[in-house]
Amino acid sequence: MKKIAALLLASAMVISLAACGNSAPAAAEAPAAKEAAPAAKETEAPAPETEAPAAQAAVKEEVQASSEGAKDFKVAGIVFQDDQFMNMLTKGYVDAAADAGVEILTDNTNNDQAKETELINTYLAQGIAGLAIAPLNGDASVAALKAANDQGMKIALTNIDVKDSDFIVGGFTSDDYTNCQIVGKEAAEILKEKFGDETVKIAIVQFKSLLPDNSGNRVKGYLDALDAGGVKYEVVADQDAWLQDTALETASAILTAHPETQCIITVNDGGTIGSVMAVQNAGLSDKVVVFGHDGSDQISSMVLDDNCPLQAVIAQDPYGQGYRAMTQVIKAIRGEDVSDTQGKCQFLDGILITCRDKDAANQWRVDNGFEAIK
Repeated sequence: MKKIAALLLASAMVISLAACGNSAPAAAEAPAAKEAAPAAKETEAPAPETEAPAAQAAVKEEVQASSEGAKDFKVAGIVFQDDQFMNMLTKGYVDAAADAGVEILTDNTNNDQAKETELINTYLAQGIAGLAIAPLNGDASVAALKAANDQGMKIALTNIDVKDSDFIVGGFTSDDYTNCQIVGKEAAEILKEKFGDETVKIAIVQFKSLLPDNSGNRVKGYLDALDAGGVKYEVVADQDAWLQDTALETASAILTAHPETQCIITVNDGGTIGSVMAVQNAGLSDKVVVFGHDGSDQISSMVLDDNCPLQAVIAQDPYGQGYRAMTQVIKAIRGEDVSDTQGKCQFLDGILITCRDKDAANQWRVDNGFEAIK
């Protein structure tokens, strides 16, 4: 992954789960509810995965330089569930608007396509000038967004790569397949070290019923990397569970039904945390290893814990996606040049966090505003 600093300095970029990413909501995680009133609410999100101080300062200076007269319009940001990834994405929206001196409204569709359409229409009726959104669906969502664009609302996408993207002022996402190949290569080496030529019994915890393309691309990235690494394996279970509590229950049931399980591969943050907890609760931390997705304080702490089964994850950049997307929306509303991102979706690389390189894992923590763990 390119450093966030480098990406931020890359000018008018605002972020990738097509023109935007291999993904539909990038880590598909799951409903978590803000009560569903279409009326938009001003929202604060938790501290983000922050960028390198110098780069962040440079971007803020650029945004603030053109903030004069910004209070004559409002913008909005939408995500589709309440989890750490989406909270960081929202924080990116909010910080970009704040740095530009623009009022912002945010909301959460809670994985409800009808609510997403209702929110878009509500913002139109309220005269909101621009919207940055993590859409639920590359087809159903785009129809409503194109209609909003036709009525003058500036649109930027996050966490998705869509084919029909000419209307957007920018899109920012992650390449699910490539990211999971990166962590899958690490998983292959660790599994070979631990199990040798033994056929490893693998369980998969994913979110294909929610976002089949994103989830499928992530799982394929993992398995293709295992194949390339010469790992012999058998998939003994493949279940959906993207929220932490649900994943805890699902992974626990898998370990009971398939006591032969030696490895769990998970492809979003809730699935990762819940699966790790299931292994720990079963007292199998010395027998079952877990590989996951997304970076956070909690997940990186798990990777750094020698007694934890979580071996490696790929960290995305939801904050960068949100910040860049909202920045482009505001620039477009002000009539500034967004030709470098118009109609395009750009991929922000992921970064590997692994138990085999604790210095790098701690550096990731420091770079993202967390304390190093000794």
